[in-house]
Amino acid sequence: MSLVYLKNKKNGVTYVYESSGYWDKEKQQARNRRTCIGKLDPVTGEIIPSKKSAYEEALVPKPGPVPSLVCKRSFFGATYLFDAIGDKLGITDDLKRCFPESYKQIQSLAYYLIMEDRNPLSRFPKWALTHTHPFNKDIPSQRSSELFGSISEDAKQNFFLLQGQRRLEKEFLAYDTTSISSYSKSLKQVKYGMNKDHDHLPQINLALLFGEESRLPVYYRKLPGNIADVKTVQNMLSDIEFLKLDKVNLVMDRGFYSEDNINAFYEKHYKFLISAKTSLKFVKQKLDEVRSSMVSRTHFSSKYNIYYHSFMMDWNYTETKKRSGETIKDTRRIYLHLYYNDQKATDDKIAFNKMLDGLEEELLSGKRNPEHEKLYGKYYEVNETPVRGVSLIPKQEAIDSAEKNYGYFTLISNGVKDPLEALDIYRSKDLIEKAFGNLKERLNMRRTSVSSEENLDGKLFVQFIALIYLSYIKKMMSDKDLFKNYTMQELLDDLDIIECYEQPGRRRRIGEMTKKQMHLFECLGVGIPS
Repeated sequence: MSLVYLKNKKNGVTYVYESSGYWDKEKQQARNRRTCIGKLDPVTGEIIPSKKSAYEEALVPKPGPVPSLVCKRSFFGATYLFDAIGDKLGITDDLKRCFPESYKQIQSLAYYLIMEDRNPLSRFPKWALTHTHPFNKDIPSQRSSELFGSISEDAKQNFFLLQGQRRLEKEFLAYDTTSISSYSKSLKQVKYGMNKDHDHLPQINLALLFGEESRLPVYYRKLPGNIADVKTVQNMLSDIEFLKLDKVNLVMDRGFYSEDNINAFYEKHYKFLISAKTSLKFVKQKLDEVRSSMVSRTHFSSKYNIYYHSFMMDWNYTETKKRSGETIKDTRRIYLHLYYNDQKATDDKIAFNKMLDGLEEELLSGKRNPEHEKLYGKYYEVNETPVRGVSLIPKQEAIDSAEKNYGYFTLISNGVKDPLEALDIYRSKDLIEKAFGNLKERLNMRRTSVSSEENLDGKLFVQFIALIYLSYIKKMMSDKDLFKNYTMQELLDDLDIIECYEQPGRRRRIGEMTKKQMHLFECLGVGIPS
Protein backbone atom coordinates (compact mmCIF):
# COMPACT_ATOMS: atom_id res chain seq x y z
CA MET A 1 0.00 0.00 0.00
CA SER A 2 1.31 3.43 -0.98
CA LEU A 3 0.19 7.07 -0.97
CA VAL A 4 -0.63 8.91 -4.23
CA TYR A 5 -0.88 12.72 -4.45
CA LEU A 6 -3.13 14.16 -7.24
CA LYS A 7 -3.76 17.87 -7.74
CA ASN A 8 -7.21 18.99 -8.92
CA LYS A 9 -6.64 21.57 -11.66
CA LYS A 10 -10.00 23.26 -11.12
CA ASN A 11 -9.71 24.11 -7.41
CA GLY A 12 -5.95 23.66 -6.95
CA VAL A 13 -6.40 21.19 -4.04
CA THR A 14 -4.03 18.24 -3.80
CA TYR A 15 -5.86 15.08 -2.71
CA VAL A 16 -4.11 12.13 -1.09
CA TYR A 17 -5.09 8.57 -1.95
CA GLU A 18 -4.20 5.17 -0.53
CA SER A 19 -3.24 3.01 -3.48
CA SER A 20 -3.16 -0.78 -3.26
CA GLY A 21 -2.38 -3.17 -6.08
CA TYR A 22 -4.42 -6.22 -7.05
CA TRP A 23 -4.63 -8.74 -9.95
CA ASP A 24 -7.55 -8.33 -12.34
CA LYS A 25 -8.50 -11.88 -13.39
CA GLU A 26 -10.69 -10.75 -16.29
CA LYS A 27 -8.14 -8.46 -17.92
CA GLN A 28 -5.24 -10.60 -16.77
CA GLN A 29 -3.21 -7.62 -15.57
CA ALA A 30 -2.15 -5.76 -12.42
CA ARG A 31 -4.30 -2.81 -11.49
CA ASN A 32 -4.52 -0.28 -8.62
CA ARG A 33 -7.38 0.48 -6.25
CA ARG A 34 -7.37 4.02 -4.78
CA THR A 35 -9.16 5.38 -1.72
CA CYS A 36 -9.16 9.10 -0.89
CA ILE A 37 -8.00 9.62 2.69
CA GLY A 38 -7.76 13.44 2.70
CA LYS A 39 -6.05 16.45 1.24
CA LEU A 40 -2.63 18.03 1.53
CA ASP A 41 -2.21 21.18 3.63
CA PRO A 42 -0.32 23.62 1.29
CA VAL A 43 1.36 25.39 4.25
CA THR A 44 2.47 22.55 6.55
CA GLY A 45 2.53 19.74 4.02
CA GLU A 46 0.55 17.55 6.43
CA ILE A 47 -2.41 15.39 5.41
CA ILE A 48 -5.81 16.67 6.51
CA PRO A 49 -7.87 13.47 6.83
CA SER A 50 -11.35 13.38 5.37
CA LYS A 51 -12.25 10.07 6.96
CA LYS A 52 -10.38 7.14 8.51
CA SER A 53 -8.97 4.61 6.11
CA ALA A 54 -9.97 0.98 6.42
CA TYR A 55 -6.57 0.23 7.90
CA GLU A 56 -6.93 2.98 10.50
CA GLU A 57 -10.45 1.87 11.31
CA ALA A 58 -9.15 -1.61 12.03
CA LEU A 59 -6.55 -0.26 14.47
CA VAL A 60 -9.00 1.82 16.51
CA PRO A 61 -10.75 -0.30 19.15
CA LYS A 62 -14.49 -0.04 19.16
CA PRO A 63 -16.17 1.23 22.33
CA GLY A 64 -17.75 -1.25 24.70
CA PRO A 65 -16.82 -4.84 25.60
CA VAL A 66 -14.36 -6.59 23.32
CA PRO A 67 -15.97 -9.57 21.54
CA SER A 68 -14.64 -12.90 22.70
CA LEU A 69 -12.54 -15.12 20.47
CA VAL A 70 -13.51 -18.35 22.25
CA CYS A 71 -16.51 -19.92 23.93
CA LYS A 72 -16.14 -19.51 27.69
CA ARG A 73 -18.32 -19.76 30.77
CA SER A 74 -16.89 -18.43 34.05
CA PHE A 75 -17.77 -17.14 37.50
CA PHE A 76 -18.06 -13.38 37.42
CA GLY A 77 -19.98 -11.83 40.34
CA ALA A 78 -17.27 -11.45 43.00
CA THR A 79 -14.56 -10.31 40.60
CA TYR A 80 -17.01 -7.79 39.11
CA LEU A 81 -17.41 -6.44 42.65
CA PHE A 82 -13.63 -6.04 42.98
CA ASP A 83 -13.47 -4.30 39.57
CA ALA A 84 -16.14 -1.83 40.69
CA ILE A 85 -14.37 -1.17 44.01
CA GLY A 86 -11.08 -0.64 42.16
CA ASP A 87 -12.72 1.98 39.94
CA LYS A 88 -14.46 3.67 42.88
CA LEU A 89 -11.35 3.97 45.08
CA GLY A 90 -9.01 4.74 42.19
CA ILE A 91 -6.99 1.56 42.82
CA THR A 92 -7.11 0.50 39.17
CA ASP A 93 -6.11 3.93 37.83
CA ASP A 94 -3.29 4.32 40.34
CA LEU A 95 -1.94 0.83 39.72
CA LYS A 96 -2.08 1.44 35.96
CA ARG A 97 -0.05 4.66 36.36
CA CYS A 98 2.56 3.02 38.58
CA PHE A 99 2.69 -0.46 37.00
CA PRO A 100 1.56 0.01 33.36
CA GLU A 101 2.84 -3.40 32.26
CA SER A 102 1.76 -5.54 35.20
CA TYR A 103 -1.20 -3.88 36.95
CA LYS A 104 -3.66 -6.49 35.68
CA GLN A 105 -1.54 -9.34 37.04
CA ILE A 106 -1.28 -7.57 40.41
CA GLN A 107 -5.06 -7.17 40.57
CA SER A 108 -5.73 -10.77 39.54
CA LEU A 109 -3.42 -12.11 42.26
CA ALA A 110 -5.05 -9.79 44.82
CA TYR A 111 -8.50 -11.06 43.78
CA TYR A 112 -7.32 -14.65 44.20
CA LEU A 113 -5.90 -13.97 47.69
CA ILE A 114 -9.26 -12.55 48.77
CA MET A 115 -11.40 -15.32 47.28
CA GLU A 116 -9.26 -18.37 48.04
CA ASP A 117 -9.00 -18.04 51.79
CA ARG A 118 -5.54 -19.20 52.98
CA ASN A 119 -4.78 -21.15 49.78
CA PRO A 120 -1.21 -20.87 48.39
CA LEU A 121 -0.53 -19.04 45.14
CA SER A 122 0.38 -22.34 43.50
CA ARG A 123 -3.37 -22.96 43.16
CA PHE A 124 -3.97 -19.76 41.18
CA PRO A 125 -4.05 -21.57 37.77
CA LYS A 126 -6.99 -23.70 38.88
CA TRP A 127 -8.92 -20.64 40.11
CA ALA A 128 -8.10 -18.64 36.97
CA LEU A 129 -9.64 -21.33 34.73
CA THR A 130 -13.08 -20.82 36.27
CA HIS A 131 -13.13 -17.08 37.00
CA THR A 132 -13.19 -13.83 35.08
CA HIS A 133 -10.35 -11.59 36.29
CA PRO A 134 -8.39 -8.58 34.96
CA PHE A 135 -5.44 -10.50 33.48
CA ASN A 136 -7.74 -13.28 32.19
CA LYS A 137 -4.76 -15.64 31.76
CA ASP A 138 -2.89 -18.11 33.90
CA ILE A 139 -0.05 -16.86 36.12
CA PRO A 140 2.21 -19.85 36.93
CA SER A 141 4.25 -19.89 40.14
CA GLN A 142 7.42 -18.92 38.27
CA ARG A 143 5.65 -15.97 36.67
CA SER A 144 4.23 -14.77 39.99
CA SER A 145 7.75 -14.87 41.50
CA GLU A 146 9.04 -12.80 38.57
CA LEU A 147 6.15 -10.38 39.06
CA PHE A 148 6.93 -9.94 42.77
CA GLY A 149 10.56 -9.29 41.94
CA SER A 150 9.63 -6.64 39.35
CA ILE A 151 7.63 -4.49 41.81
CA SER A 152 10.03 -1.63 42.47
CA GLU A 153 10.19 0.53 45.59
CA ASP A 154 9.79 3.69 43.51
CA ALA A 155 6.55 2.45 41.92
CA LYS A 156 5.19 1.36 45.31
CA GLN A 157 5.86 4.75 46.87
CA ASN A 158 4.16 6.49 43.94
CA PHE A 159 1.12 4.29 44.47
CA PHE A 160 0.99 5.18 48.18
CA LEU A 161 1.30 8.85 47.24
CA LEU A 162 -1.56 8.68 44.71
CA GLN A 163 -3.82 6.76 47.08
CA GLY A 164 -2.96 9.04 50.00
CA GLN A 165 -4.06 12.09 48.02
CA ARG A 166 -7.49 10.49 47.53
CA ARG A 167 -8.10 10.07 51.27
CA LEU A 168 -9.72 12.45 53.73
CA GLU A 169 -7.31 14.95 55.23
CA LYS A 170 -8.98 15.39 58.61
CA GLU A 171 -9.47 11.79 59.71
CA PHE A 172 -7.36 10.14 62.39
CA LEU A 173 -4.71 7.76 61.13
CA ALA A 174 -4.22 4.72 63.33
CA TYR A 175 -0.64 3.45 63.46
CA ASP A 176 0.46 0.05 64.71
CA THR A 177 2.86 -2.79 64.01
CA THR A 178 2.60 -6.55 63.87
CA SER A 179 5.05 -9.44 63.56
CA ILE A 180 5.14 -11.92 60.67
CA SER A 181 7.01 -15.13 61.37
CA SER A 182 9.34 -16.47 58.70
CA TYR A 183 10.89 -19.84 57.92
CA SER A 184 13.52 -18.22 55.71
CA LYS A 185 17.07 -17.80 57.00
CA SER A 186 18.29 -15.78 54.03
CA LEU A 187 16.24 -12.60 54.53
CA LYS A 188 18.26 -9.79 56.10
CA GLN A 189 15.47 -8.27 58.18
CA VAL A 190 14.28 -11.57 59.67
CA LYS A 191 15.29 -11.38 63.33
CA TYR A 192 14.18 -12.79 66.67
CA GLY A 193 12.10 -10.26 68.58
CA MET A 194 8.90 -9.76 70.58
CA ASN A 195 6.63 -12.02 68.50
CA LYS A 196 3.03 -10.86 68.89
CA ASP A 197 1.70 -14.27 67.79
CA HIS A 198 3.94 -16.09 70.31
CA ASP A 199 5.61 -18.11 67.55
CA HIS A 200 9.10 -19.37 68.39
CA LEU A 201 10.37 -18.25 65.00
CA PRO A 202 12.36 -15.29 63.72
CA GLN A 203 10.21 -12.57 62.22
CA ILE A 204 9.88 -9.35 60.30
CA ASN A 205 7.69 -6.52 61.57
CA LEU A 206 5.10 -4.71 59.50
CA ALA A 207 3.96 -1.14 60.27
CA LEU A 208 0.57 -0.08 58.94
CA LEU A 209 -1.13 3.32 58.71
CA PHE A 210 -4.91 3.05 58.63
CA GLY A 211 -7.63 5.69 58.13
CA GLU A 212 -10.18 5.45 60.93
CA GLU A 213 -13.03 7.23 59.14
CA SER A 214 -12.49 5.74 55.69
CA ARG A 215 -11.39 2.48 57.41
CA LEU A 216 -8.95 1.90 54.59
CA PRO A 217 -5.20 1.19 54.79
CA VAL A 218 -3.08 4.10 53.62
CA TYR A 219 0.50 2.90 53.85
CA TYR A 220 2.72 0.10 55.14
CA ARG A 221 6.40 -0.38 55.75
CA LYS A 222 8.50 -3.49 56.41
CA LEU A 223 10.78 -3.39 59.48
CA PRO A 224 13.47 -5.63 60.98
CA GLY A 225 12.01 -8.15 63.41
CA ASN A 226 13.98 -6.90 66.44
CA ILE A 227 12.90 -3.21 66.27
CA ALA A 228 10.79 -1.95 69.18
CA ASP A 229 7.54 -0.11 68.36
CA VAL A 230 8.65 3.13 69.99
CA LYS A 231 11.65 3.41 67.63
CA THR A 232 9.52 3.28 64.46
CA VAL A 233 7.66 6.55 64.97
CA GLN A 234 10.32 8.97 63.70
CA ASN A 235 10.58 7.23 60.30
CA MET A 236 6.82 6.97 60.11
CA LEU A 237 6.58 10.76 60.46
CA SER A 238 9.03 11.18 57.58
CA ASP A 239 6.90 8.82 55.50
CA ILE A 240 3.81 10.93 56.20
CA GLU A 241 5.65 14.02 54.93
CA PHE A 242 6.48 12.16 51.71
CA LEU A 243 2.82 11.16 51.28
CA LYS A 244 1.86 14.85 51.53
CA LEU A 245 -0.93 14.18 54.03
CA ASP A 246 -1.98 17.54 55.44
CA LYS A 247 -3.66 18.09 58.82
CA VAL A 248 -2.45 14.75 60.14
CA ASN A 249 -4.18 13.27 63.21
CA LEU A 250 -2.51 10.21 64.72
CA VAL A 251 -3.85 7.64 67.19
CA MET A 252 -1.54 5.05 68.75
CA ASP A 253 -1.31 2.67 71.68
CA ARG A 254 1.07 3.12 74.59
CA GLY A 255 3.86 1.06 73.00
CA PHE A 256 4.68 4.13 70.89
CA TYR A 257 4.79 6.61 73.78
CA SER A 258 8.05 8.39 74.55
CA GLU A 259 8.94 11.99 75.34
CA ASP A 260 10.95 12.21 72.11
CA ASN A 261 7.99 11.04 70.04
CA ILE A 262 5.59 13.51 71.69
CA ASN A 263 8.07 16.32 71.04
CA ALA A 264 8.32 15.21 67.41
CA PHE A 265 4.53 15.44 67.03
CA TYR A 266 4.58 18.99 68.35
CA GLU A 267 7.54 19.92 66.16
CA LYS A 268 5.71 18.78 63.00
CA HIS A 269 2.41 20.32 64.18
CA TYR A 270 0.61 16.96 64.08
CA LYS A 271 -2.43 16.27 66.24
CA PHE A 272 -2.15 13.08 68.25
CA LEU A 273 -4.08 10.82 70.62
CA ILE A 274 -1.96 8.23 72.38
CA SER A 275 -2.33 5.89 75.32
CA ALA A 276 0.17 6.19 78.16
CA LYS A 277 1.10 4.15 81.23
CA THR A 278 -0.45 5.12 84.56
CA SER A 279 3.02 4.70 86.11
CA LEU A 280 4.33 7.86 84.35
CA LYS A 281 5.20 10.52 86.90
CA PHE A 282 2.83 13.24 85.64
CA VAL A 283 -0.03 10.73 85.14
CA LYS A 284 0.45 9.22 88.59
CA GLN A 285 0.45 12.68 90.20
CA LYS A 286 -2.88 13.69 88.62
CA LEU A 287 -4.45 10.29 89.26
CA ASP A 288 -3.61 10.49 92.97
CA GLU A 289 -5.32 13.91 93.07
CA VAL A 290 -8.67 12.57 91.84
CA ARG A 291 -8.61 8.89 92.85
CA SER A 292 -11.02 9.35 95.75
CA SER A 293 -13.51 11.56 93.87
CA MET A 294 -13.30 10.23 90.33
CA VAL A 295 -15.40 7.09 90.87
CA SER A 296 -18.66 8.95 91.39
CA ARG A 297 -21.93 9.60 89.58
CA THR A 298 -20.71 13.01 88.40
CA HIS A 299 -17.93 11.40 86.38
CA PHE A 300 -19.84 8.36 85.07
CA SER A 301 -20.79 7.70 81.44
CA SER A 302 -23.67 5.25 80.97
CA LYS A 303 -22.90 5.00 77.25
CA TYR A 304 -19.40 3.64 77.86
CA ASN A 305 -19.97 2.25 81.39
CA ILE A 306 -16.88 4.11 82.54
CA TYR A 307 -15.74 6.82 84.97
CA TYR A 308 -13.63 9.65 83.57
CA HIS A 309 -11.78 12.83 84.50
CA SER A 310 -9.69 15.29 82.44
CA PHE A 311 -6.95 17.87 82.94
CA MET A 312 -5.47 20.52 80.70
CA MET A 313 -1.73 20.63 81.43
CA ASP A 314 1.55 22.04 80.17
CA TRP A 315 3.91 19.71 78.31
CA ASN A 316 7.60 20.50 78.73
CA TYR A 317 8.53 20.77 75.08
CA THR A 318 12.14 20.37 73.93
CA GLU A 319 13.48 20.78 70.41
CA THR A 320 17.08 20.60 69.21
CA LYS A 321 17.83 22.54 66.03
CA LYS A 322 19.58 20.28 63.52
CA ARG A 323 21.92 22.87 62.01
CA SER A 324 22.96 24.88 65.06
CA GLY A 325 22.49 22.22 67.74
CA GLU A 326 20.63 24.84 69.81
CA THR A 327 18.13 23.40 72.32
CA ILE A 328 14.80 25.19 72.62
CA LYS A 329 12.65 24.65 75.71
CA ASP A 330 9.05 25.76 75.93
CA THR A 331 5.62 24.56 77.05
CA ARG A 332 2.78 23.19 74.93
CA ARG A 333 -0.84 22.53 75.85
CA ILE A 334 -1.80 18.90 76.40
CA TYR A 335 -4.97 17.14 77.57
CA LEU A 336 -4.74 14.26 80.04
CA HIS A 337 -7.80 11.97 80.11
CA LEU A 338 -8.15 9.47 82.97
CA TYR A 339 -10.60 6.54 82.95
CA TYR A 340 -11.73 3.82 85.35
CA ASN A 341 -13.76 0.72 84.51
CA ASP A 342 -14.95 -1.85 87.08
CA GLN A 343 -14.87 -4.75 84.63
CA LYS A 344 -11.34 -3.86 83.55
CA ALA A 345 -10.30 -3.76 87.21
CA THR A 346 -11.71 -7.25 87.74
CA ASP A 347 -10.09 -8.60 84.58
CA ASP A 348 -6.74 -7.04 85.50
CA LYS A 349 -6.88 -8.56 88.99
CA ILE A 350 -7.76 -12.02 87.67
CA ALA A 351 -4.93 -11.88 85.15
CA PHE A 352 -2.49 -10.68 87.83
CA ASN A 353 -3.42 -13.52 90.21
CA LYS A 354 -3.04 -16.08 87.41
CA MET A 355 0.44 -14.71 86.86
CA LEU A 356 1.21 -15.06 90.57
CA ASP A 357 -0.11 -18.64 90.50
CA GLY A 358 2.32 -19.40 87.69
CA LEU A 359 5.24 -17.86 89.60
CA GLU A 360 4.43 -19.89 92.73
CA GLU A 361 4.21 -23.12 90.73
CA GLU A 362 7.61 -22.48 89.16
CA LEU A 363 9.22 -21.70 92.54
CA LEU A 364 7.70 -24.64 94.43
CA SER A 365 8.54 -27.14 91.66
CA GLY A 366 12.09 -25.87 91.36
CA LYS A 367 11.58 -25.12 87.65
CA ARG A 368 12.49 -21.45 87.75
CA ASN A 369 12.23 -19.43 84.55
CA PRO A 370 15.28 -17.14 84.11
CA GLU A 371 13.03 -14.50 82.52
CA HIS A 372 10.93 -14.34 85.72
CA GLU A 373 13.74 -13.83 88.26
CA LYS A 374 12.88 -10.14 88.77
CA LEU A 375 9.22 -11.02 89.38
CA TYR A 376 10.17 -13.70 91.95
CA GLY A 377 12.13 -11.13 93.95
CA LYS A 378 9.50 -8.42 93.53
CA TYR A 379 6.50 -10.37 94.86
CA TYR A 380 7.94 -13.12 97.11
CA GLU A 381 10.38 -13.85 99.89
CA VAL A 382 11.71 -17.28 99.01
CA ASN A 383 13.10 -19.51 101.79
CA GLU A 384 14.47 -23.00 101.28
CA THR A 385 15.56 -25.55 103.90
CA PRO A 386 16.59 -29.21 103.53
CA VAL A 387 13.70 -30.36 105.75
CA ARG A 388 10.76 -28.12 104.78
CA GLY A 389 11.84 -27.43 101.21
CA VAL A 390 10.76 -24.20 99.51
CA SER A 391 8.46 -21.79 101.37
CA LEU A 392 7.02 -18.57 99.96
CA ILE A 393 5.96 -15.40 101.73
CA PRO A 394 4.06 -12.96 99.44
CA LYS A 395 5.19 -9.34 99.60
CA GLN A 396 1.76 -7.86 100.19
CA GLU A 397 2.89 -4.25 99.94
CA ALA A 398 4.24 -4.85 96.41
CA ILE A 399 1.07 -6.75 95.46
CA ASP A 400 -1.16 -3.94 96.79
CA SER A 401 0.89 -1.38 94.88
CA ALA A 402 0.44 -3.35 91.65
CA GLU A 403 -3.31 -3.73 92.20
CA LYS A 404 -3.75 -0.06 93.08
CA ASN A 405 -4.12 1.08 89.47
CA TYR A 406 -6.13 -1.86 88.14
CA GLY A 407 -9.08 -0.65 86.10
CA TYR A 408 -7.44 2.73 85.34
CA PHE A 409 -6.05 3.78 81.98
CA THR A 410 -5.13 7.08 80.37
CA LEU A 411 -5.03 8.88 77.03
CA ILE A 412 -3.14 12.07 76.19
CA SER A 413 -3.81 14.40 73.27
CA ASN A 414 -2.95 17.86 71.98
CA GLY A 415 -6.16 18.14 69.97
CA VAL A 416 -9.04 16.22 71.57
CA LYS A 417 -10.12 17.93 74.79
CA ASP A 418 -13.37 16.01 75.38
CA PRO A 419 -12.59 12.74 77.24
CA LEU A 420 -15.51 10.76 75.78
CA GLU A 421 -14.72 11.87 72.23
CA ALA A 422 -11.11 10.83 72.83
CA LEU A 423 -12.27 7.44 74.11
CA ASP A 424 -14.53 6.96 71.08
CA ILE A 425 -11.66 7.73 68.68
CA TYR A 426 -9.24 5.48 70.52
CA ARG A 427 -11.65 2.55 70.66
CA SER A 428 -12.07 2.70 66.90
CA LYS A 429 -8.35 1.92 66.72
CA ASP A 430 -9.27 -1.75 67.00
CA LEU A 431 -9.97 -1.49 63.25
CA ILE A 432 -6.25 -1.68 62.64
CA GLU A 433 -6.01 -4.79 64.82
CA LYS A 434 -8.75 -6.39 62.73
CA ALA A 435 -6.93 -5.29 59.58
CA PHE A 436 -3.85 -7.16 60.78
CA GLY A 437 -6.08 -10.15 61.44
CA ASN A 438 -7.36 -10.00 57.86
CA LEU A 439 -3.83 -9.60 56.57
CA LYS A 440 -2.50 -12.61 58.44
CA GLU A 441 -5.40 -15.04 58.37
CA ARG A 442 -7.38 -14.40 55.23
CA LEU A 443 -4.45 -13.30 53.07
CA ASN A 444 -2.22 -16.21 54.19
CA MET A 445 0.37 -14.03 55.95
CA ARG A 446 0.67 -15.73 59.33
CA ARG A 447 4.04 -17.05 58.20
CA THR A 448 6.05 -16.30 55.11
CA SER A 449 8.37 -18.70 53.30
CA VAL A 450 9.70 -16.62 50.39
CA SER A 451 13.46 -16.82 49.99
CA SER A 452 14.43 -13.43 48.52
CA GLU A 453 14.03 -9.83 49.63
CA GLU A 454 12.55 -8.79 46.26
CA ASN A 455 9.90 -11.52 46.28
CA LEU A 456 8.94 -10.74 49.88
CA ASP A 457 8.58 -7.03 49.14
CA GLY A 458 6.50 -7.71 46.04
CA LYS A 459 4.25 -10.24 47.75
CA LEU A 460 3.64 -7.88 50.67
CA PHE A 461 2.57 -5.19 48.23
CA VAL A 462 0.07 -7.48 46.45
CA GLN A 463 -1.32 -8.51 49.85
CA PHE A 464 -1.62 -4.84 50.80
CA ILE A 465 -3.65 -4.22 47.61
CA ALA A 466 -5.92 -7.12 48.58
CA LEU A 467 -6.29 -5.61 52.06
CA ILE A 468 -7.69 -2.38 50.58
CA TYR A 469 -10.47 -4.33 48.84
CA LEU A 470 -11.16 -6.39 51.98
CA SER A 471 -11.28 -3.30 54.18
CA TYR A 472 -13.77 -1.55 51.89
CA ILE A 473 -16.07 -4.60 51.83
CA LYS A 474 -15.88 -4.92 55.62
CA LYS A 475 -16.71 -1.23 56.09
CA MET A 476 -19.74 -1.42 53.81
CA MET A 477 -20.95 -4.63 55.45
CA SER A 478 -20.70 -2.97 58.87
CA ASP A 479 -22.42 0.22 57.70
CA LYS A 480 -25.29 -1.72 56.11
CA ASP A 481 -25.54 -4.21 59.01
CA LEU A 482 -24.89 -7.18 56.70
CA PHE A 483 -22.90 -9.12 59.28
CA LYS A 484 -26.21 -10.12 60.89
CA ASN A 485 -26.90 -12.44 57.97
CA TYR A 486 -23.49 -13.04 56.35
CA THR A 487 -19.87 -13.62 57.06
CA MET A 488 -17.62 -11.95 54.52
CA GLN A 489 -16.88 -15.33 52.91
CA GLU A 490 -20.59 -16.15 52.65
CA LEU A 491 -21.30 -12.82 50.96
CA LEU A 492 -18.47 -13.27 48.45
CA ASP A 493 -19.55 -16.86 47.74
CA ASP A 494 -23.12 -15.71 47.15
CA LEU A 495 -21.95 -13.20 44.53
CA ASP A 496 -19.28 -15.46 43.07
CA ILE A 497 -21.82 -17.91 41.61
CA ILE A 498 -23.06 -15.27 39.12
CA GLU A 499 -21.75 -16.39 35.73
CA CYS A 500 -20.89 -14.71 32.45
CA TYR A 501 -20.91 -16.23 28.98
CA GLU A 502 -18.55 -15.45 26.13
CA GLN A 503 -18.97 -16.55 22.49
CA PRO A 504 -16.88 -15.68 19.39
CA GLY A 505 -17.96 -12.44 17.78
CA ARG A 506 -20.49 -11.62 20.49
CA ARG A 507 -20.42 -9.43 23.56
CA ARG A 508 -20.22 -10.94 27.00
CA ARG A 509 -23.55 -11.86 28.60
CA ILE A 510 -24.24 -11.88 32.34
CA GLY A 511 -26.09 -14.82 33.88
CA GLU A 512 -29.26 -14.62 35.92
CA MET A 513 -29.19 -12.75 39.24
CA THR A 514 -31.52 -12.98 42.22
CA LYS A 515 -33.03 -9.95 43.94
CA LYS A 516 -30.89 -10.76 46.97
CA GLN A 517 -27.70 -10.58 44.88
CA MET A 518 -28.80 -7.27 43.33
CA HIS A 519 -29.50 -5.93 46.83
CA LEU A 520 -25.99 -6.93 47.96
CA PHE A 521 -24.38 -4.98 45.11
CA GLU A 522 -26.43 -1.92 46.08
CA CYS A 523 -25.50 -2.27 49.77
CA LEU A 524 -21.82 -2.48 48.82
CA GLY A 525 -22.08 0.79 46.90
CA VAL A 526 -21.55 -0.54 43.37
CA GLY A 527 -23.80 -0.73 40.34
CA ILE A 528 -25.61 -3.92 39.37
CA PRO A 529 -23.74 -5.64 36.51
CA SER A 530 -25.47 -5.50 33.14
